[in-house]
Amino acid sequence: MKKQWVLVCVLAGALVAVTGSDAAAQHKAPNQQPSTAEVPKSPTGDLALGSVRLPRSVTADGKPLAAGTYQVRVTAQPAKPDAVGTTEELERWAEFLQAGKVAGREVVSIVPQAEVKLVSKDAPPPSGGSKVQVLRGNDYLRVWINRGGNHYLIHFPVAAAPGATPATK
Repeated sequence: MKKQWVLVCVLAGALVAVTGSDAAAQHKAPNQQPSTAEVPKSPTGDLALGSVRLPRSVTADGKPLAAGTYQVRVTAQPAKPDAVGTTEELERWAEFLQAGKVAGREVVSIVPQAEVKLVSKDAPPPSGGSKVQVLRGNDYLRVWINRGGNHYLIHFPVAAAPGATPATK
């Protein structure tokens, strides 16, 4: 019985020595990393996106924004604080104007045409168009504008109706 154990130990040691030397030889140089995508191009400066109609009152930047028709303008000001994993140029402020005055503002996410399918499963609005959608159990409103090869996504919490009690989950 002792001879069998000695034979097993010798074979195991030889096997470890052979595979150990191969493993060391394989990891002398770093592995080739996959290439990363280029940083997407975003518009610079202020950019008028057109008008949208909000069917409900929403909360924009923590303040109420009444239902109605607004002119939407993307500002050059980046949204701060930076969110992890975002590109600074692609997270900016959008202003909602009525009668030439800013009625509210909210963060807009700028999504290049090539990446829009990674962000949303819904069909995008046509080029030069927009759509407004109620999302997630009527809790959020999304304004989606397609202009100049970029998609502009703005998400608002829907404002609670006066006297309504918040839903518990």
